[in-house]
Amino acid sequence: MKNIKIIYLAGGCFWGTEAYFKKLKGISKTLVGYANGDSDDTSYEIVSSTDHAETVKIYYDFSKISLTEILLHYFRIINPKSINRQGNDIGRQYRTGIYWEDGDSESEKNVKDFIKYEEEKIGKVAVEISPIKNFVKAEDYHQDYLDKNPGGYCHVNLNRADDPIIDDDREFLEENKRAYLDDISYDVMENAGTERPFTSKLNDEYRRGIYVDKLSKKPLFASSDKFDSGCGWPSFSRPIVSTYLDENVDRSFGMLRTEVRSNSSDSHLGHVFPDGPRDKGGLRYCINGAALLFIPYEEMDEKGYSDYKIFVK
Repeated sequence: MKNIKIIYLAGGCFWGTEAYFKKLKGISKTLVGYANGDSDDTSYEIVSSTDHAETVKIYYDFSKISLTEILLHYFRIINPKSINRQGNDIGRQYRTGIYWEDGDSESEKNVKDFIKYEEEKIGKVAVEISPIKNFVKAEDYHQDYLDKNPGGYCHVNLNRADDPIIDDDREFLEENKRAYLDDISYDVMENAGTERPFTSKLNDEYRRGIYVDKLSKKPLFASSDKFDSGCGWPSFSRPIVSTYLDENVDRSFGMLRTEVRSNSSDSHLGHVFPDGPRDKGGLRYCINGAALLFIPYEEMDEKGYSDYKIFVK
């Protein structure tokens, strides 16, 4: 399937874990099952004896949501220091774990980097990490269980899936923005204008860091996802967080395009096109540099962007 990757997450009872991730933008399919046990055969009745963990197999579109964002959500809904217990569920089958497909070195590196990042913040965690083995699909009645039984048991607060993954209450300069923005930035962000190609200094900026909305200062893109498209404007393969951009149909100038806007300031940024690098998902977010500010990695802590450093590879 186009742009689809797979990650396996064990987070206690798989009913709630599955229901939570189904709510996220970029998740295309889920399947619950039992993972990393001693054999390739088990069932709900004997799962504790085969040492499998209740696990959700997640198919995600990496052009819309990064594995890093998925793991931030995962750590939101688990107790990463709890051993063989999540919520009211106790036993080895309720242990936490992150598993990747055998041979998927990119996911392996991302997972290990993420665990290191979390342990630097909170200390040693009890989350098992390894390649997937002996995954067994769960019985049909467990699939999409909470869709079929909305009043069923759930140890996860599903409403949290709608909350920002990073608390970011930066002030938006609603007033006096005409005085704050130069002529080009104002024309781009307020009037959906376009700066001339190859005129933005950000077009040739390739240091590590993040690109933020010039008005709201909300992070929009990471240097890890920037590439040289040759079009004359800064180009990115995906947003830093899946929910930070809005996309609208644009029929101006007799063309059919997809406009990209920053939802934190409701400002025009540029357009997204389906002609980006295939290995990065095939999208090209063609963004006016006049709408962005670049924050170098070395300055992210002092400028209040520490929580976003995990996105900068």
